[in-house]
Amino acid sequence: MTFLIFTLSAVIVVLASIQLNRFGDVISQKSKLSGAVVGTFLIAGATSLPELTTSLTAVYIDNPDIAVGNMLGSNIFNVLILAFIDLIYRRKRMFNMIEPKQHLPSAFAAMVFTGVVVLSLVLNSSITIFNIGIEMFILVGLYVFTVRYFDNNEEKEMVEDEAAATGKDYSLKAASVGFAVSAVIVFAAGSALSIFGDQLAQQTGMNSSFVGSFLIAASTSLPELITVLVALKLANYDMAVGSILGSNLFNLQLLAITDIFYQKGPILNATSGGNLPIALLFIGMVGLILYMMRRKSYGGLLHYAAPSFLIVVMYFISSYFLF
Repeated sequence: MTFLIFTLSAVIVVLASIQLNRFGDVISQKSKLSGAVVGTFLIAGATSLPELTTSLTAVYIDNPDIAVGNMLGSNIFNVLILAFIDLIYRRKRMFNMIEPKQHLPSAFAAMVFTGVVVLSLVLNSSITIFNIGIEMFILVGLYVFTVRYFDNNEEKEMVEDEAAATGKDYSLKAASVGFAVSAVIVFAAGSALSIFGDQLAQQTGMNSSFVGSFLIAASTSLPELITVLVALKLANYDMAVGSILGSNLFNLQLLAITDIFYQKGPILNATSGGNLPIALLFIGMVGLILYMMRRKSYGGLLHYAAPSFLIVVMYFISSYFLF
């Protein structure tokens, strides 16, 4: 019964995420928001809702390893999605089709944010304010700065045929309502996916760090997977990349919310050492994403696909050793 509900929830998340992405594409076309901004903040926030529910549930059952591991693990799985899709559709050369300056700030920010988490995990001690680690206030402050940077530098994308891209000529109001409804469905189904995924993990007897960082993180990242696939189908490459990078930033902000509800002190101090290699792995993976965005467009398919292949290899080798 648990597996049946888990599977049904996964299907609902997939279907709702498709609509979420399509409505987001309409919003990017008919508003003053670019595809990168819509992907980085609007869609990223909605698709990160399951991660929040999972981590808050983990706090409730007093399992900080799952709470933190879920966020960090979701981030590396998100980057894996981007790399894996780039490998499959390597002939499209996705990273050569985007505007790097729209995504470099969020990629750099993700590395800096995670660096703050790494420092806190290494020191294993923290100044607290209202029982919340000071690193969480730093993360929120950095996020606000990043959002303001995007507000000051976004550029409007020009799309010639809106109806052909979305399949239906929705108005901005209808797209906004559809986006909100789809986000609620993703939240509900994604929450069920997380809860029953946790139950399945407990039945297998796997440790909490691995469960949070890989099994649950993978299941709650299904919306991001569908987001990238649909954006790729719409040829909105900036939204595909922006949704992943934005989701990573948003997940790190959810750590701050999780810390608020964890009443035993800074949540990062309560975790085991298993989350540190996950955070370091993420920094390395994003470093390769930065390289792909900054490199020149020349070279054959093997040269182009090499960084994405390396990201996939890094993920599975890490999964093996952490398991």
